[in-house]
Amino acid sequence: MFEALNGLMAHPASLRPPLGLVPIGTGNAFSRDLGLRAGDWKLAIERLLQGNVRDVDIGQLDCAGGRHYFHNIVGQGFVVAAGTTANRLKHMGKSAYTLAALWQTLQLPSSYLRLRIDDQLIEQDSLLLEIANSRYTGTNFLIAPAARLDDGLLDLVLVRRLSRLRLLRLFHTIYSGEHIHYPEVTVLQGREFEILEPARQPLMIDGELIGETPARIRCLPAGLKMLA
Repeated sequence: MFEALNGLMAHPASLRPPLGLVPIGTGNAFSRDLGLRAGDWKLAIERLLQGNVRDVDIGQLDCAGGRHYFHNIVGQGFVVAAGTTANRLKHMGKSAYTLAALWQTLQLPSSYLRLRIDDQLIEQDSLLLEIANSRYTGTNFLIAPAARLDDGLLDLVLVRRLSRLRLLRLFHTIYSGEHIHYPEVTVLQGREFEILEPARQPLMIDGELIGETPARIRCLPAGLKMLA
């Protein structure tokens, strides 16, 4: 999907056909916001044949590595470490993301973060940063419960430095979205984001390890037509 989206965005809007999705990958996080669960290929094909089209927001990432577009999320810090580990465990199927996240919980990397969201500057120690267009990441992690595909906004999820025990207690709440009620978690919505520090930190964009900080991310409202 990442390859297809970025291929489409290389052409003028008038020449882009609607993009369809059949959820037979490892994660299938984005498909859940389209009402499709992993393995719902029959339902997905029925929808493709019906030809119903909806406008959805997409994200745009600009950094030293170039410009890229995303459906789902951009992550930095813990997210990148967990995603990189998950890619090595893909042979384990859906459990790869959960095992990778638990492993990185034990490693507990964190860094100083300086980030601008619209006109607001945020400075804090950060364990996890996600800028989300859709609600889910990985497989069943409800990382950004308030995210919507057509609201013209991206959702920022920040987790401050915390102990391993505290993080383990928080971990299981990501499945239900209850993690956003922890005092160590900040959730904000915005249209434009700029990660200023830390510099030269790798980014993960829709599961792909591409680019590094500093980076600018913005929402493109109704930027893509999808068969859904």
